[in-house]
Amino acid sequence: MLQLSQISVPGRFSAFTTQVPAGRRIHIIGPNGAGKSSLLARLAGMLSGEGQVLIDGIALDKLTGWQLAQRRAYLSQQQLPVSVMPVFQYLSLHQPATVQVAQLEQTINHLCSILRLLDKLAEPINNLSGGEWQRVRLVAALLQVWPDINPLSKLLLLDEPMNSLDIAQQRALDGLIEQFCATGRTAIISDHDLNHSLQLADDVWLMSQGQIEAAGKVDEVMQPERLSKIFDVEFVLNAVAGKAWLMMS
Repeated sequence: MLQLSQISVPGRFSAFTTQVPAGRRIHIIGPNGAGKSSLLARLAGMLSGEGQVLIDGIALDKLTGWQLAQRRAYLSQQQLPVSVMPVFQYLSLHQPATVQVAQLEQTINHLCSILRLLDKLAEPINNLSGGEWQRVRLVAALLQVWPDINPLSKLLLLDEPMNSLDIAQQRALDGLIEQFCATGRTAIISDHDLNHSLQLADDVWLMSQGQIEAAGKVDEVMQPERLSKIFDVEFVLNAVAGKAWLMMS
């Protein structure tokens, strides 16, 4: 579904090659400054660099902006609201072009209900709290590629999407990502919570100082010895309540 061939952004991260099958949830982990955001922006076509990114065999740089928007959604780490438009109008900017009104309304209601935004649809976006604005941005990204209304969508790219979300909202977002991936689409997410990645990711890309140090299945990559070297913290792996947990020793 997604092929990366020697992609890099000079000065930010070094060449990386991999193939990403459909239906996977991939977490990018690593210390601050490792290059995670730059890698996501490169995959989204928002940052130029070297190498080639293919989505379903089509090179990223061969897609028009419109074609790219049909195939992937990208949530940057930070974005400030810059207008006074209401939430429903902001979301309309992210809807697929050919969707029927009834389908669109049903999808918006579904996403906003799960992320607890139904009562904010008429609210100006500049009046929202930080957590509300983050959830609006997440709904917009999901709406752009939600399978029920966009059959061409393939990829969801999220840069630290859990920022400003409480525990219940994080769990709700995880459920939506699971729904998205269950349709054979792929989500690639940068994450600072190692245990969150350990328990929910299918695959992990571990970065440090602009290098992808390891990439593969979560239990193969997230070994305490490897993580301890990267984060300069001693980790141990324990089993608690039937789940694996990384703990600092």
